[in-house]
Amino acid sequence: MDESSMSHNRRSRRAPVLLAATVEVAGVPQRVNLRNLSSDGALIEGDHLPIEGSTAFFQRNDLRLKSQVIWVQGRFAGLAFARNLEPEEVLRNVPKPRPRMQPEFRRPGLACRPLTNDEKRMVERWMTMSPMGSPGD
Repeated sequence: MDESSMSHNRRSRRAPVLLAATVEVAGVPQRVNLRNLSSDGALIEGDHLPIEGSTAFFQRNDLRLKSQVIWVQGRFAGLAFARNLEPEEVLRNVPKPRPRMQPEFRRPGLACRPLTNDEKRMVERWMTMSPMGSPGD
């Protein structure tokens, strides 16, 4: 889902994530994927989402918030939390970015093992062969 057009009118900054969460409506929990999280809401993705306008309880680890389903579009839904999260609560549920791996450009090492007698004979024949062939060929 392209969120670039939706990010212009945001009240708070959203952290993009892909984490497991639960949305509970009328006592029935439903597993969803948390796609982004901010202090005032979340974007969730799932197969069986609650209907627009319903009251739900969003849960991720020890975080449980009363929320309202603001919109539903296909497999995505937007939640507005009943209370704003403190920045520490948001950060606690957003994993730290992994350090980027720097590629190492080195030639592979050559395996050093003694040549067998057959390999030695093959190298000697190869080195003594003429690239032009025999005269008259």
